[in-house]
Amino acid sequence: MYAIVDIETTGGYAAANGITEISIQIFDGEKIVEQFESLVNPGKVIPRYIQAFTGITNEMVADAPSFEEIAEKVFTILQGNVFVAHNVNFDYSFVKSNLDYFGYTFNAKKLCTVRLSRQIFSGFPSYSLGNLCHSLEIEIENRHRAGGDAAATVILFKKLLDNDTNGAIQASLNRNSKEAILPPNV
Repeated sequence: MYAIVDIETTGGYAAANGITEISIQIFDGEKIVEQFESLVNPGKVIPRYIQAFTGITNEMVADAPSFEEIAEKVFTILQGNVFVAHNVNFDYSFVKSNLDYFGYTFNAKKLCTVRLSRQIFSGFPSYSLGNLCHSLEIEIENRHRAGGDAAATVILFKKLLDNDTNGAIQASLNRNSKEAILPPNV
């Protein structure tokens, strides 16, 4: 199973910023079987340019749960699933950092829909989520909100699964694996 994840944050790196919204869509390759979505109180002020970009204001998150309050749910829903996101290292670093901080040791195999799109849909002028969705005729509702971006990423990932004729997804999972792979001549 795949956990398609999108987050919105107060800034660009996990060490000094917080999550303001999270959406997790558990996808079995055909349909969403479980989902979790929440605004998150980051415990710090959301800069104005981030508010303008995402539409998430300080007032919206004032009464939202902190990440600590949702950490167990996030950990439970992600556990045992492949973590999939558009620019996966960004989302993964925030989620892992927060889970680890609150006592949940988290490690997962990861798939990046940016990298996979470059391999499976080569030749596009841009691989941003918005441009990919436009090129592939995927509708995005609520762009730059976790739920809207995660829903679009689910559809994008399904298209990647359906068009992966060269095994790019499995190759990416194998590269992510901690398992030692013997050379074919051994």
